[in-house]
Amino acid sequence: MIPRIKTRESSLLPGAGVFERLLEAGFAGDIETSAASRTVLSTDNSIYQVEPAGILFPKDIEDMKTVMRVLSEDPFRGLRVVARGGGTGTNGQSLTDGLVVDCSRHMNRILEIDPVRRVARVEAGVVKDQLNRVLEDHGLFFAPELSTSNRATIGGMVSTDACGQGSCLYGKTSNHVLGLRIVLTDATDWWSRPLDDVSLAEIKSRGDRVGEIHRTVDGIARGKRERIEEIFPRLNRYMTGYDLAHIRREDGRFDLNAIMCGSEGTLAMIAEIELNLLPIPKYAALVNIRYDDFNTALEDARSLTALNVASVETIDEKVLGLAKDDIVWSGIARFFPDPRGAANGINIAEVLADEPMELEQKLMAVTSALAGADVVRNIGLTIAREKADVEAIWAMRKRAVGLLGSVEGPVRPVAFVEDTAVPPDNLAAYIREFRALLDAAGVSYGMFGHVDAGVLHVRPALDLTRDDHVPLIREITDAVVALTRKHGGVLWGEHGKGVRSEYVPEFFEDLYPSLQQIKKAFDPENRLNPGKIATPGDGALMKIDEVPLRGSVDRIIGNEIRAAFDNAAYCNGNGACFDFDETSPMCPSYKATRNRLHSPKGRAALMREWLRLLVEQGIDPRKEAVRLRNSNKAIGFIRRAFNSLNPANRSDFSHEVRAAMDTCLACKACAGQCPVKVSVPAFRSRFLNLYYGRYLRPLKDPLVAGIETTLPLMAQIRPLYNLLSGTAAGRAAMKLVGLTALPKMPPASLAGLGVPVADAEQIVTMSSEARARTVVFVPDAFTAHFDPKVVVAAVEVARKLGLVPLIAPPLTNGKALHVHGYLDRFEKAAVATSRSLDRLAKTGVPLVGLDPSMTLAYRSEYKTLRKGPSHASVLLPQEWLAANGRNLAEAIRRQAGATVRLLPHCTERTNMPSAVAQWKAVFRSLGIELQVAAAGCCGMAGTFGHEVRNREISEKLYAMSWAEQITAGEEGTVVMASGYSCRSQVKEIDRRTIPHPLEVIRDLLG
Repeated sequence: MIPRIKTRESSLLPGAGVFERLLEAGFAGDIETSAASRTVLSTDNSIYQVEPAGILFPKDIEDMKTVMRVLSEDPFRGLRVVARGGGTGTNGQSLTDGLVVDCSRHMNRILEIDPVRRVARVEAGVVKDQLNRVLEDHGLFFAPELSTSNRATIGGMVSTDACGQGSCLYGKTSNHVLGLRIVLTDATDWWSRPLDDVSLAEIKSRGDRVGEIHRTVDGIARGKRERIEEIFPRLNRYMTGYDLAHIRREDGRFDLNAIMCGSEGTLAMIAEIELNLLPIPKYAALVNIRYDDFNTALEDARSLTALNVASVETIDEKVLGLAKDDIVWSGIARFFPDPRGAANGINIAEVLADEPMELEQKLMAVTSALAGADVVRNIGLTIAREKADVEAIWAMRKRAVGLLGSVEGPVRPVAFVEDTAVPPDNLAAYIREFRALLDAAGVSYGMFGHVDAGVLHVRPALDLTRDDHVPLIREITDAVVALTRKHGGVLWGEHGKGVRSEYVPEFFEDLYPSLQQIKKAFDPENRLNPGKIATPGDGALMKIDEVPLRGSVDRIIGNEIRAAFDNAAYCNGNGACFDFDETSPMCPSYKATRNRLHSPKGRAALMREWLRLLVEQGIDPRKEAVRLRNSNKAIGFIRRAFNSLNPANRSDFSHEVRAAMDTCLACKACAGQCPVKVSVPAFRSRFLNLYYGRYLRPLKDPLVAGIETTLPLMAQIRPLYNLLSGTAAGRAAMKLVGLTALPKMPPASLAGLGVPVADAEQIVTMSSEARARTVVFVPDAFTAHFDPKVVVAAVEVARKLGLVPLIAPPLTNGKALHVHGYLDRFEKAAVATSRSLDRLAKTGVPLVGLDPSMTLAYRSEYKTLRKGPSHASVLLPQEWLAANGRNLAEAIRRQAGATVRLLPHCTERTNMPSAVAQWKAVFRSLGIELQVAAAGCCGMAGTFGHEVRNREISEKLYAMSWAEQITAGEEGTVVMASGYSCRSQVKEIDRRTIPHPLEVIRDLLG
């Protein structure tokens, strides 16, 4: 039995009562000080870990001013405060041991869009893609492109002066900022906009903080002009943060925003941003060029840039190889064929135009130049013209950073020298020396970059739990700094300074004191993100090897325990699970709550901390699981009851971890979509197994866990069950045990189908011709009992294809057991089922499941059984049908008179990339172009939506993307859903019955 886990309370507040004082002063947002919240926000996408004292989630700018006023009071003046955006920074920009102010939860409103002036005004927590989705209706977009655009907040983009692909055409965030509404440390609310000399003089005459700031910045711009021109490199990626070179705009106006953009929260809090917008290019295409080696790709990229393409991205063989194992690859593989062997580098050249003919002319210019070169360097190219294909290829490129973290083992690529920039003409030589430097250090790495801008992304592979790898952070960084300066570049071309601020004086040289003057004017007491970029006096800047590393925590856990908990400890914080888009599968609980604790990253961070605390108490969770398995159940129950009632256990950190796990839908979207393949359902089940070895389970757990074995009994007393599920009194009774929205059981059964039960011994006696015409359906208990017409449809489809259907004997899949952490019971059930399926599979007949989630359990949970993995291959319906495409085409009896649209199950959509394409192929063989709905999670997710505590989240998720698909479809559209739980949710909320694809296919076959 695991022990009670204690966490250390934050002792970093200089004065007691700051949170109470905030509430007294009128702070209306959320205040979080729990160990769980502090743990989750102690990391970002960097190698560092710093636990904050508390987190504030302001609701509006008034809350931000309240924070600054309270922190200016004497008891709290020493408290440090840092603004946080999407939390995806790679250099610890938003990490602090003080207070975090996070605008992403509440301050995420788009306040104004003026399509005529092409201006938008947004709050700091608005996500870039969120804004662009709204702007698309106006034919406009906010230009700077980021790999993290689906979770990067615009406030965070301003704070790092973010940019990415296409920056040579569109520039950086600062190039599109028209105005910033900021809150200074004295709570002054100020709109910073470009000023003419008259307006500037008026503001400089003020006697307040605003006047002091403008006097200081203008004085530096005037007095240091020549030195600024000498020191600042003439790069597309000029030195971000305190950008002295652009204080005076080309039109002569004074622009304080040049100082603010890239300042990483060290000068003021950003509340609102006014942005310049651009017209969306009407036509786009990508030229995808393959090379034998990365260096050749780099050298060729310079030639491509000279052809006036919009952007050029280069990817090396390591990233390309990882992409081939990722969920996105199946949709783009045809653009990267391997007729002459695998490519070791690619260039992606973007071409934009306003007219189709113009696009074709530009493409012809590029391809002709490549083919007509004196030496053809590439080994082939393809062109992507369709919008969906272009977006899919860019999605692969965006995932490159995360993909580098998906390698196996403790040695993994990490970020610390990953955004250097040099003049593009120097890039090829620079990279050769960079690679030689890393090779000499004996580390592997992955490379990709915006070669048109001279930016290189590199992540050396290290294990920062190792004493011999930790010093390499300093050695490699110092060497890269020297190399970057040698080639006329900068260390921080894109991702900000953060912990790397120790190098600021070296790059800014004798201008560094000017940065200190600016910091002093804005933040004289050095309370805003201190130690980064500049200090107002003699204060020290952060150093890369003096900030706590994540690896110091991982070293305590140990590699064996890390490996045993399904990549939880390897989450690198890239934040892909924070995707704002409700039509994207990952992560439904985060989308519904906007709470980062309820995300894969949050749960992985909590699991990692939980493991650390266990190990520090001398507990190996793997051994505890074995002890639990072999313990006396009666004595265990008594101990669990005592622990559950004992008030001393109320502060157990395990409760905080469990609360975050409770909202997980176990949809496995993270297992498929997370670049690092963090699988929350997998480590969640291990946690729940141990947690409920110490505490009593809720009443609903044993009912849910035993559902598969009790369903046959309930079928025999169907009227009584339907009284419970279908009447107000029955539902009220079920709510008392924590269950709700239970489906009614139909009178139909499988007994009248006349389909024999599959028997392996009988099948092997068949002739080979008979076996070739045989198919065995493996219905799950839920479909068989609550939606048997799907099984009927499967049987009828098989018969219409000239096949002989059989039904597998009743088997316990065990997924509900696994989801709720009954691992020993799951193991026992799965081993028995695995043996039965293996016997059937050895006959050579295909086995076909009907529900995606249950069927795919045979490929995931069943592969980790202690007694050996299952060897049986149970096909999804579309896999089986795709193999019978010719038979389908021959058997069709009538054409569909309606549009057919599929709502795929989240698990098949994310864990089996070919699933949707196979459904399309199946319907195409029937003469139908299948539409696939853009929808996220339905909210039911197996048993999740049937639990009272989850019902609010379940219905909220349904409303986000499914409701519109069900209720607003065009007349005559047939909407299908492949998941049983999805169809159950539709029936519960909208009182509509939608078919499984097999039912539609059965009807098409006449």
